[in-house]
Amino acid sequence: MDSAAFREAVASAKATELDRLGSNKLLIALTDATLEPAAVLRAAADSEHAAHTTFASWADDEPDGDARDLFAWLADRERDHRERVLDALAESDPDYAPADGGTMHTYLRAREDAVERVAAGAVGRGLVSDRTHLQIVSFFVNEGDERRADLFRDLRTETDEELDRGLALLDDLCATDDDWERAQMVAEYVIQVAYDDYADALAGMGIDVKPVC
Repeated sequence: MDSAAFREAVASAKATELDRLGSNKLLIALTDATLEPAAVLRAAADSEHAAHTTFASWADDEPDGDARDLFAWLADRERDHRERVLDALAESDPDYAPADGGTMHTYLRAREDAVERVAAGAVGRGLVSDRTHLQIVSFFVNEGDERRADLFRDLRTETDEELDRGLALLDDLCATDDDWERAQMVAEYVIQVAYDDYADALAGMGIDVKPVC
């Protein structure tokens, strides 16, 4: 296997979950049905902050030099994303302090080796974040707020670059089929965790996660 086949395998195995995470119900789940600009920005800031914290912790203790460099770069990138989102939020909530944590990041922070960290953090989370950013772009387009829509277009493009760098490093880190299988397992599990959180949030509001056909 190589990184291109790996990405395709993960996306194919979790196609249903990714499709549903890319639906317009996602922001309902993330904001507890408070579909207002400030609530969307707070949810985004929380996500970027949690990602920064995860990658920074990995950069501090990762023994593999290439992976450590990637995690340090990712931590800086996610900190920048957080600050840009907070700048966008400052007009309505200038004192907001982003929350850390969440089920996905609890799982990510329990990964201890470079293959699993890169696959889960850069690839699995990256595929989820792509859907999240797309829905936020759509939200602000519908709000007529092109400035904020452009911000999240940029964040989406930059997160896709993070995913690509993770995939490139997996080509170097995965020496055996077992390595690729382990990488695929954790990347898919991250997507499943994100989906389960999404589905549980909707169920708690009496909303069916399945699309209306």
